[in-house]
Amino acid sequence: MKIRDISIFASLDTEELDTLEISGEISERSYRRGERVFSAGDTPTSIGIVLSGGVRIEANDIWGDRTVMSIIEPGQVFGESYALCHETLAVDAVCAVDSEILHLRTSALSRWETGIKLTRALLTACARKNLRLSARIFCTSPKTIRARVLTYLSSCALSKGSHTFTIPFDRQELADYLNVDRTALSKELGKLAKEGKLSFRKNSFILNA
Repeated sequence: MKIRDISIFASLDTEELDTLEISGEISERSYRRGERVFSAGDTPTSIGIVLSGGVRIEANDIWGDRTVMSIIEPGQVFGESYALCHETLAVDAVCAVDSEILHLRTSALSRWETGIKLTRALLTACARKNLRLSARIFCTSPKTIRARVLTYLSSCALSKGSHTFTIPFDRQELADYLNVDRTALSKELGKLAKEGKLSFRKNSFILNA
């Protein structure tokens, strides 16, 4: 994905983008799978934007337990709340695959017309992220694993507009996202498949309604 294709920069002209690049207020960096873009305990001064690949936002406690909060896909932003509020990160931003990340320094928002355009675009991006986080709360509210799985898969089908879709998680990541045990999750998926409610292969699903 090119910078111009990212919604945050769509309203900027070529001169404004060139100025941000020359000043170092936007910069690209390559990351390997498993590498952290931001780490818990950091206070970031830039906002991350995925150009290619993907980033997991995860919470890891001192006992090694992980909770996947969300997956950030190309064109989406992360770390913006911490960077803008100068807060210490409580989560890790880890590359799920080899990725290209664009860093937007918060100082860019202080520029007059350019800053106003970026701030408006970031407000929209934050609103979209809040919707994704609300969706996770909705999926983890049911008490049973079956209900959580069906709620999540139903929401995926609704957002994709199809009963056939691919999710952005592997089995462990899905278990972490739904806050359930991986083995129990696999058993429940197996039961649902035997009942004819769905079929799946790795992270591709078909729902039978």
